[in-house]
Amino acid sequence: MGVTEYFESDLRFYYAIGVFVILVFVCGIAVSALLELAVIDQRLVPLVVGFFLFMFVYFISVSVQALEPN
Repeated sequence: MGVTEYFESDLRFYYAIGVFVILVFVCGIAVSALLELAVIDQRLVPLVVGFFLFMFVYFISVSVQALEPN
């Protein structure tokens, strides 16, 4: 299965975008920690929890949209 065939489904595309956003977020946190660009401590916990709650709601809404009749 080629890449274009894999992303012909809107649902797969939206899931791929969600995973990409999570990867960018995690890589940004990791790079900032490794290069000491930001202080990684307890102040970051609410940001991370809020982001993952947002992404959880995103994936739930994409799944619910797939259940709607055309």
